[in-house]
Amino acid sequence: MKMDVLLGLQWGDEGKGKVVDYLAPKYNVVARFQGGPNAGHTLEFDGIKHVLHQIPSGIFRENINNIIGNGVVLDPVVLRKEIDGLKKFNLNYQKNLFISKKATIIIPTHKLLDAAYETSRGVNKIGSTLKGIGPTYQDKIGRTALRVGDILSPDFRKKYDSLVEKHKSILAFYDFEMKDLPSLEAVFFESIEFFKTLNLIDSEYEINEQIQQGQKVLAEGAQGSLLDIDFGSYPFVTSSSTMTAGACTGLGVAPSVIGEVLGIFKAYCTRVGSGPFPTELFDNDGERMRKEGNEFGSTTGRPRRCGWIDLPALRYSIMINGVTQLFMMKGDVLNIFDEIKICTHYELQDGTRVDRLTYEFNEQDVKPIYKTVKGWNTSLAHVTSYAEFPQELKDYVELLEGELQVAIKMVSIGPDREQTIIR
Repeated sequence: MKMDVLLGLQWGDEGKGKVVDYLAPKYNVVARFQGGPNAGHTLEFDGIKHVLHQIPSGIFRENINNIIGNGVVLDPVVLRKEIDGLKKFNLNYQKNLFISKKATIIIPTHKLLDAAYETSRGVNKIGSTLKGIGPTYQDKIGRTALRVGDILSPDFRKKYDSLVEKHKSILAFYDFEMKDLPSLEAVFFESIEFFKTLNLIDSEYEINEQIQQGQKVLAEGAQGSLLDIDFGSYPFVTSSSTMTAGACTGLGVAPSVIGEVLGIFKAYCTRVGSGPFPTELFDNDGERMRKEGNEFGSTTGRPRRCGWIDLPALRYSIMINGVTQLFMMKGDVLNIFDEIKICTHYELQDGTRVDRLTYEFNEQDVKPIYKTVKGWNTSLAHVTSYAEFPQELKDYVELLEGELQVAIKMVSIGPDREQTIIR
């Protein structure tokens, strides 16, 4: 049996949580392989809306095991709040939630460092969520981080204090206020005690054994491919590998185990924070798109930048991830437009036209070259099958499919679990 991978192809917020929740019944295991509490996976079903930050999106299906892999950075305080938020659903998290002992822990001073670094950048802010993600990954690469397995050690407090002293020296250099640290630590250590009651495992063995036993495993990515630390719009990226390759290192599986790669994209584009965004709209169309799509961060609440779909960027993400199936989300948001634009190429500053993300994409302003198509300008509220789509929407889907050369297997036309159309 192979492990399928589901990931976003744009700058995050593509709707991965909904797709995982929808597909979950086909799987025995759902495993998060990177990111942390900066993720916000929104699920809607039975009139309920819920946002998950660190817990895999299969948690609402009681027969599915949910694994937080070694590639994730975990905030014990946020995790405890997340689990408390699930209690009203009567979910038995002790039965189906498992956490890798090799996952890295976010401690209070990581969040202070995040704020200090971002403040020091002034107008060149990256747009961090200030959840401590970047500094935690820095410590991981610098080999000074704390991992989940460390909380079981009798020397945990000693290890913690040693790391905090290192952080304090950095914070002092930035002259950053630390008066909130005692209160943050009090909540942190309460959460650590709760953390010890959870299922802490060597997840790489568990996942490989499940695969060998013929169980179906879905690896769930966070953020988006264009935020990848290596292949995203650097330096305006996240701190982890958001690609298919990241599922291997973030869960401890071999590349030969990867099966289907399910690429999620919006029918348009959004981005939170700073960084290049060639198709961004600054006019009334962009504001209408934001309002219609409720484009505000599920983690930060920040308004998202909105723009037309970008085919060169999508083709890039498809290539580096080896995408085998495409799922188009939020098709209903474009209901309000008479005309829809599709970016097919970029024009560089020297006048050259390209249809790929060259290095210059990050270094200079590029001008999008658009193709304009007719919109459907009608509600999709009562649509239950692809056959019922307006012809203009069918044309849009089929045009994208032809340009991207990968089958679009699913089209989402609303936030609810039921508003999902399989082609």
